[in-house]
Amino acid sequence: MPGDDFIISEVRGLYALDSRGNPTVKAVVKTKGGGRGYALAPSGASKGSKEALELRDGGKRWRGLGVSKALALLEEEVAPRLRGMDSRMQEETDKMLSLIDGTGNKSRIGANTTIAVSMAVAKAAAETAGIPLYRYLGGVSSNVLPVPLLNVINGGVHAGNKLDFQEFMIIPVGADSFIEALRMASETYHELKEILKKRYGPGATNVGDEGGFAPPIERAEEALGLLDEAVRGAGYMPGDHFLYGIDAAASQFYDASTGSYAVEGKSLSRGELLDFYVGLTERYDIAYIEDPFEENDMEGFGELTNKLRGKVLVCGDDLYATNPRYLEEGLARGATTAAIAKVNQIGTLTEAVDFAVKAMRSGVRVVVSHRSGDTEDPFIADLAVALKTGLIKTGAPSRGERTSKYNRLIEIEYELGALASYPGPRVFRP
Repeated sequence: MPGDDFIISEVRGLYALDSRGNPTVKAVVKTKGGGRGYALAPSGASKGSKEALELRDGGKRWRGLGVSKALALLEEEVAPRLRGMDSRMQEETDKMLSLIDGTGNKSRIGANTTIAVSMAVAKAAAETAGIPLYRYLGGVSSNVLPVPLLNVINGGVHAGNKLDFQEFMIIPVGADSFIEALRMASETYHELKEILKKRYGPGATNVGDEGGFAPPIERAEEALGLLDEAVRGAGYMPGDHFLYGIDAAASQFYDASTGSYAVEGKSLSRGELLDFYVGLTERYDIAYIEDPFEENDMEGFGELTNKLRGKVLVCGDDLYATNPRYLEEGLARGATTAAIAKVNQIGTLTEAVDFAVKAMRSGVRVVVSHRSGDTEDPFIADLAVALKTGLIKTGAPSRGERTSKYNRLIEIEYELGALASYPGPRVFRP
């Protein structure tokens, strides 16, 4: 295929809506060979202070969340500089985006601009080459389907209930394939819906931002008990077919003035909260805890990691913000055994991949993750397979912005055929 086919011929930006009905940036990249890449920037609700920054308009239109400034910069500054570049040179195009921005946190042209363009470049190159995105990004050995961490009970800033922890997840490890894992999860999700409806009334089956239910409960034990009941009711066994995960998002209930955490009506110290987590792991089949402490408490993360090493993956999200600089400190201090990778947290695909590769080479598991304000773009499904992370977080098995990722993974498993591998419980072993 002639090299000129991969030359970027057009870069455009459009308004689009995310899953919360807020505007976001949609980037369109075309190559001379006819390849087209369309990508949409996601957006988070529980954003850490270390994240790359979105560019929003302010004012009254779109309630201040418009992206007209971002789109204008895309058209006026980004497009002219990227036209004529080789779409296969992802690192070069991403460096150009960072150069145009000129800040350390993508604040001038916005991480919502840089990530949409970055992903669209990769998609355009893959289409020009005529190969699936996961194969283009990861090569011929990309055949590992990720184990999904499905958020089926929402709390925190993702829901309107009084549950302090943000996510309670079911993890279908007792399956031989991704489609079987998704079937098991879907059956359990619907069983949970019936339980909630009978116990708390129809309003308890309203869903939060990520498709999980938001029942009127306040205690983590109650949420985990409901998961146990739903798993058993669907015909499966906790600890065998399913493990559980928690995303505490502790920065959201941390009081910096007192150094304490507001949990279930109590004010807990770091040590008391650590004991709280350990107690939950002793009573339930928990294999994953994300952001158990506030985003700057490397020491607290490390203490919990040492306490639960070999039993539970302790994962950093706000702790690292997909930034290699923070990851290096975490690695040096043994803070976690897992790390979240969100492409928009750092602002370009190259930086996100560099973060993931560095973590995995250091023995830290990587979880490719969605955002609470996501879109129908299934990019992260291909990325998880390309990186062979073995883990993905993309919400409940409902709502189109979540199921688009699951449906893409079903397609990938079908394309791979006998080559496809589903790691199941192995991904949680040291």
